[in-house]
Amino acid sequence: MLSLLLISPDKKSFADMARALDAYDDVELNWADSGAKAVDIASKTAIDLAISDEHLGDMTGLEFATRLISLNPMINCAVASALSKEKFHEASEGMGLMPQLPLRPGVNDTEEMLKNLRTIKGLLS
Repeated sequence: MLSLLLISPDKKSFADMARALDAYDDVELNWADSGAKAVDIASKTAIDLAISDEHLGDMTGLEFATRLISLNPMINCAVASALSKEKFHEASEGMGLMPQLPLRPGVNDTEEMLKNLRTIKGLLS
């Protein structure tokens, strides 16, 4: 079972992704509406992947990723961002993030992200 945490103050941002994830029997989906709540959840619960919106109300998605990685460097993290690929790469270099997601990830983005996660976790060859 893969445990995923979606972090956004507006669930509509990840609505298509959440619907796509609901189709998988091996995915447990949790939500947090702020970076602080997500850090709290991740400190108490085993999370395979945290997926952050660009702005969380109390911090940016990249700030959240920095906090999460300092808490547990083994948690995989993906961030939705409007930055160009080059600027996102510069801003996240060395953090070990999964590939950048668009602001409103769709079904194809979700499937690619899950494929990457399963590869990282050794669930795909």
